[in-house]
Amino acid sequence: MDSTERVRVLSRDGETEHDREDLLAVEEPLEIRVRPAASEAPVSFVTTMRTPGRDEDLAAGLLLAEGVIERPADLTALERPRDPRMSAELRANVLLATLAPEAFARAEKLRRGTVMGSACGVCGRTSIESVIRTGQPPLGSDLRVPGSLLTRLPERLAARQSIFAGTGGLHAAALFDASGELLEIAEDIGRHNAVDKLIGAYFHRGGLPLSRGILLVSGRAGFEIVQKAYGAGIPILAAVSAPSSLAAALAEATGITLVGFLRGERYNVYSHPKRIG
Repeated sequence: MDSTERVRVLSRDGETEHDREDLLAVEEPLEIRVRPAASEAPVSFVTTMRTPGRDEDLAAGLLLAEGVIERPADLTALERPRDPRMSAELRANVLLATLAPEAFARAEKLRRGTVMGSACGVCGRTSIESVIRTGQPPLGSDLRVPGSLLTRLPERLAARQSIFAGTGGLHAAALFDASGELLEIAEDIGRHNAVDKLIGAYFHRGGLPLSRGILLVSGRAGFEIVQKAYGAGIPILAAVSAPSSLAAALAEATGITLVGFLRGERYNVYSHPKRIG
């Protein structure tokens, strides 16, 4: 399934107008179904609106952020349905996650009752306790980077946003190392999906926690982005736009250095500033 789609538009500029072709980012639902064994019937865990592509990474990152899976052994298989009665289009928008028994038990408690929109990372949750898990220790990474390195990252991210360059309609999340090298980038119509795709890729590789990584997101930093960074062990989270008050509070509590309004030479540090030299 393509991540972009060409459409015809009527373009107006003052008194002039012309018919032309435009490129849009695709938004499609992805349903994640879970089961305790390949022989068991799956149950729906969540449906999220996303840009197609890297769906397996998205599913793994989402299940990790939700607290369903904690280690690679918790996710024993991730595949498309093989039911011949399903259309090819439907199969392309469904993933089956086979989970270890303990992980499946967690999934049953955390199942969502509504569709997650591309702008929502927590839609369908029924209590604040299911959003913010308590009793977890803060990150203790000793990572420290100069501010001059931090200010160069947005330009490096923008240079690699291939789909955004064509559509102007996607968010991006990128992981950098302590020297400022871009290690991984993911794009999606939902900012939280982009982060899930990036973190899910490292989950599949056995590369978590990312205790020496810097996560940069192209939009604002909501608290769900902080929660995902914490789950992946990322000590520095930066956003080119604003954080929310809850994001700043959660970053402080979880030991994450949160940077906002990272534009040019300017930025604000909202928590744990000692990591920025």
